[in-house]
Amino acid sequence: MTRINKLDVLGILQEHGAIMDGHYVMPSGLHTERFVETALVLQYPHLAQKLAKALSDRFLGDVDVVVSPAMGGVVLGQEVARVRKCRAIFFERRGDAMGLRRSFRLEAGERALIIEDVLMAGRTTAEVLSLLSAYRVKTIGVGALLDRSTGPLPLAVPVRTLVSMPVAVYPADACELCRRGIPTAGPGDGAPPVRA
Repeated sequence: MTRINKLDVLGILQEHGAIMDGHYVMPSGLHTERFVETALVLQYPHLAQKLAKALSDRFLGDVDVVVSPAMGGVVLGQEVARVRKCRAIFFERRGDAMGLRRSFRLEAGERALIIEDVLMAGRTTAEVLSLLSAYRVKTIGVGALLDRSTGPLPLAVPVRTLVSMPVAVYPADACELCRRGIPTAGPGDGAPPVRA
């Protein structure tokens, strides 16, 4: 399989309509003018497999388990685990608490690779990193399809992504798009993007 580069990934995202411009309210409540819906690409197994292979290639060494912190990373995590020939699990949030459900288990001394679809501020990933440490699991790194962060991530392990696309986010009370009266759409709600 040919090596995939940043332009290839951006092309795939654009071709499948995954990069949307408009006025979006993120799950955190912050506003942004660009949203990337990776699920539009990851719904195609042959593309998910190609991206997972490229992401897996960015990490050396053995991996016992691929861990996804949120729903968006589950498909990509599963495909990276297929490449690595290991198991894939995911953490879920119930109320305010992030944890393992569905009888998933971790053993002390296992080597984990965290896989996300999109990194923004890294708070959820940092929370999972802390939980893995509590399980005495060694995390070799964090991989993501896309890094949207605009500053340093609070992660004490190597972070490797296929694409970096910093996109500013704003509190609702300081959003220029709100000030201009542009209606909002929630990411992934099925609403067509609003052209600013």
